[in-house]
Amino acid sequence: MKEDNKPETMQLAGIIFNIQRFTVHDGPGIRTEVFFKGCPLQCKWCSNPESISINTEIGVYANRCIGTDKCGLCLTSCPESPKALIVEDKTVTAIDRQKCKACGKCADACPANALVIWGKKMTVPEVMDVILKDMPYYQKSGGGVTLSGGEVLLQWRFARELLQTCRKHGIHTCVESSLHIKPEILDEILPFTDLVITDIKHMDSAQHLKNSGVCNELILENIKRVVQTNSPLIVRIPVIPDHNNSEDNIRATAEFISKQLNNRVLQVQLLPYRQLGTEKYASLGLKYPMPDYSAVERSVWEKNIKDLVEIMKTYAVPAVAGTTTRVNTRD
Repeated sequence: MKEDNKPETMQLAGIIFNIQRFTVHDGPGIRTEVFFKGCPLQCKWCSNPESISINTEIGVYANRCIGTDKCGLCLTSCPESPKALIVEDKTVTAIDRQKCKACGKCADACPANALVIWGKKMTVPEVMDVILKDMPYYQKSGGGVTLSGGEVLLQWRFARELLQTCRKHGIHTCVESSLHIKPEILDEILPFTDLVITDIKHMDSAQHLKNSGVCNELILENIKRVVQTNSPLIVRIPVIPDHNNSEDNIRATAEFISKQLNNRVLQVQLLPYRQLGTEKYASLGLKYPMPDYSAVERSVWEKNIKDLVEIMKTYAVPAVAGTTTRVNTRD
């Protein structure tokens, strides 16, 4: 990074694709959640495909387009020649991503929100301007800031600076990470993190690789590393049919938490799979990775998760269904 006379916080910038205020499920109290772009995993059930690439992208929602004959502002604003926008029957239906440089001018010009910018370069002070608006809510509810993604720690220097700045303001900090990162990066982050949330997607590394794109050894070692530093930890298990919802896998997971972690986790949350984000995949010109999945009745998956929770409890694992059960993260 080029050096100049500005403070480091002004030099650092991250690619953020969303900042969501008033969240309540990813850490204690009322929180502001900052979503970082870029992820090394390729989970088939991911509902946020806009988070995978670290680069800024344009999403196309053709059903919102009011017609190039009536508007056409996106075409006139696109600096590429020929245009990167693909038009069919006077409707913008896609983008030639080989031509598009994701400058965002077409999205800025679109009055119908048919073109959406995923990813914005932001400095630490710019993100803090949003975070500090809700200080009274953090103080009253015991809330704070959660960094999520994508994978937060792909942009670890920016994340560390943001966490440090939150700490200076007395704001509770949480990092939600896959932990598929170098251990030394984790060591840079943990001193400024009040709570870590991570997933255990499967205990079998081959199955993990098949459905998430990476093996699980590094993740499991980093989970142990978090526990060894006495950092508060919540483990989540996205319960995916025909992937990790078998009794054998749940028992293997419970044994890992019980024996390798000595049950030193605040909570293990088993979460249902919902087929979300299909529109976003289409907007990015991507195929949904689980097109043949057939949703089961709520009563069926609720019972499945409840049964799996009961199995984990036999290992004294503090397992719960969902994220709504409150846990003290501040001791």
